[in-house]
Amino acid sequence: MLFKRIIPVLLLRRRSLVKSVKFRNPTYVGDPINTVRIFNEREVDELIIVDINASPEHEDPNYDLIEEIAAEAFMPFAYGGGVSSVEHARELFRRGAEKVVVNTAACRDPELVSRLASAFGSQSVVASIDCKRKWQGGWRVLTCHGREKTAWEPEAWAVELEKRGAGEIMLTSIDQDGTFKGYDVELTRTVVNAVDLPVIACGGAGNLEHVNQALNDGGAMAAGAGSLFVFQGSNRSVLVNYPGRGKLDALLK
Repeated sequence: MLFKRIIPVLLLRRRSLVKSVKFRNPTYVGDPINTVRIFNEREVDELIIVDINASPEHEDPNYDLIEEIAAEAFMPFAYGGGVSSVEHARELFRRGAEKVVVNTAACRDPELVSRLASAFGSQSVVASIDCKRKWQGGWRVLTCHGREKTAWEPEAWAVELEKRGAGEIMLTSIDQDGTFKGYDVELTRTVVNAVDLPVIACGGAGNLEHVNQALNDGGAMAAGAGSLFVFQGSNRSVLVNYPGRGKLDALLK
């Protein structure tokens, strides 16, 4: 049985925790290890950690940092950024990650998703889709942290990823990222309706009502959020936070 989830999404720029707005101008937030310790205290169930520099700069995952995070984290986490081979994934699992997130490399070589699913099981593979609205309507999938356009529309790409063996879709609206204006519920519902996989909606959460909209109106099985959990309000004062168990239970029932 699948349960709805609320997942902090942490962005790394090498060893620093950062947060962007519409995938631009990442600003320093703090130290990822200290942030993980705070999430331990808040009893967070799981994390997603993505290195936004790895793929654009053709870098391998930072295995040492992942091992440090795994040593501190009380919760399972998925890692993305520079994952482009079965060997990368195997080393990440050896260092303590529970799942791998693939995006740019999967667009360039869709068979990578099949190889990962075959080697480790679909439950270990999260396929990330970053997309932006087109002026004439619909959305376009982008890769390399929003720097490269593709010919894919998100619903068709999600269907392809499902066929390849992905276990989850992590769907991010670049237009909403870091804006505190709420998720793109229409985009979320479009992809949810296209596949049988659980979809993690990301991009735009400013409050728990936005999360509720993504889960209920959008149909997502999980809501991922960055700014909501590392900033205090839209003035972007750094304050790592996470709702208490009572609020979570009320929201997820």
